Amino acid sequence: MSLNIVLLEPEIPQNTGNIARTCAASGAALHLIEPLGFSVDEKAVRRAGLDYWSKLSLFVYSSLEDFFEQNPEGPFFYCTTKAKQTYADVHYPSGSYLIFGKESAGIPEEILLKNPETSIRIPMKPEMRSLNLSNAVAIVAYEALKQQSFKGMETEGELHHSSWDDGVQK
Repeated sequence: MSLNIVLLEPEIPQNTGNIARTCAASGAALHLIEPLGFSVDEKAVRRAGLDYWSKLSLFVYSSLEDFFEQNPEGPFFYCTTKAKQTYADVHYPSGSYLIFGKESAGIPEEILLKNPETSIRIPMKPEMRSLNLSNAVAIVAYEALKQQSFKGMETEGELHHSSWDDGVQK
């Protein structure tokens, strides 16, 4: 995998479903760390991910410790509203893990304090608390994929009724 998306104790099934779809479309693996605020079999999660679940590399862990035991290599980036540097300020090597905290509380501060050089944020207006989790994942994931030249992804689309080459309808 060129990219790994990690959700620490996600609470809202629709967010996880949307993130699953982003992961399937981008080729990123999705890692879910329990406890989850829902079952991955729930209708809301499946509906948000549409028919992409069969194309998804999904891993579920019993705890954060379990996740790190099974994935010791990293590199790990901690996505938070509290970091000093932005998501565009860092380099994401292939295989990076982008870790996002639960919707109601984010990543615990003790983890952030141990990892200031790899804690990152999305700039936003100061009066705003945060972005929607699925939007935040998409923003940071596609920056990482851009830095990796969108390796293995389709970067040109075909028109349904016209051709890009000649600018006329088929």
